[in-house]
Amino acid sequence: MNLYPLLRPLLFTFDAERVHELTLHGVALLNHLGLPRPLQQNSPSVEVMGLHFPNRIGLAAGLDKNGIAVDGLSRLGFGFLEVGTVTPRSQPGNPAPRMFRLTDQEAIINRMGFNNAGIDALLAQLKHMRYQGILGINIGKNLDTPIERAADDYLIGLDKAYAQASYVAINISSPNTQNLRQLQGQSELDNLLASLKQRQTLLADRHGRWVPMALKIAPDLDAGQITGIADALRRHRIDAVIATNTTLSREGVEASPLAAEAGGLSGSPLFEKSTVVVRALAHALEGEVPIIAAGGVTTGARARAKLDAGASLVQVYSGLIYRGPALVKECIAATKDYQPSI
Repeated sequence: MNLYPLLRPLLFTFDAERVHELTLHGVALLNHLGLPRPLQQNSPSVEVMGLHFPNRIGLAAGLDKNGIAVDGLSRLGFGFLEVGTVTPRSQPGNPAPRMFRLTDQEAIINRMGFNNAGIDALLAQLKHMRYQGILGINIGKNLDTPIERAADDYLIGLDKAYAQASYVAINISSPNTQNLRQLQGQSELDNLLASLKQRQTLLADRHGRWVPMALKIAPDLDAGQITGIADALRRHRIDAVIATNTTLSREGVEASPLAAEAGGLSGSPLFEKSTVVVRALAHALEGEVPIIAAGGVTTGARARAKLDAGASLVQVYSGLIYRGPALVKECIAATKDYQPSI
């Protein structure tokens, strides 16, 4: 029985960030008490980045930054989970309030600012998890690290995450850390990816296994920027790209009194914008680098549309806030028989 539609009106009467934190702790508690597992989804596994995913639907970074509810979230049926974004050192993020629900538009605006307990705390937390599935660790830079030294923070994150991650996501696209998106520029991106690729190779030798890297990019890119990023992904042999992060655009939410709030917009209004980026990347990459799609997935049909646009995997976040756990089952059902065109 799906109780979430009955609970949602009550949850939405409270501050969005407070409910977010309470829900995470509630999921962790229910798991500890023995939260029932969902019925096994009959979905053929898929290989992406050299990893075998039991289904194509994953949880995007941002929901569980500090890895406190991984075991509970894994029981919702996801084919993979991504935690973070984490930074080398803990930081409080931006002042509250910093998360806003635009309920009529099924959207969220947030300006969290990489609030997290730091990568050491995350890794300590993950040592206690029982989840054995695919786990991505999403890394970023600290706010007070100068942008010209951003690579130092990403290298620290990669070094520390490597042993416990199934893959590492490189977040250079949050709109809520000053100047971060500059790293998507051609020269900045080339320098960053070259450093990360060199370190990935050294770490693979040291640990005796290859941990893929995925670059997470913004939706607010023009055609030339997308082509430039695609060229850099191929040139540096990056294992995957995540498209996309939140948008600075307010298209589709102009009528909301919250539209003027600063931060990144996610949820239903992001779907078309992010899917355009997926489609453009797929055309530019010609299958050489797999795409993990995120942005506006609020139905199973939208998850399938991301695959049709050229993605291999799909992540959800804001849709889960509005639809609840039933969305995961719906998305798996809508994508389980997908076969990419040749």
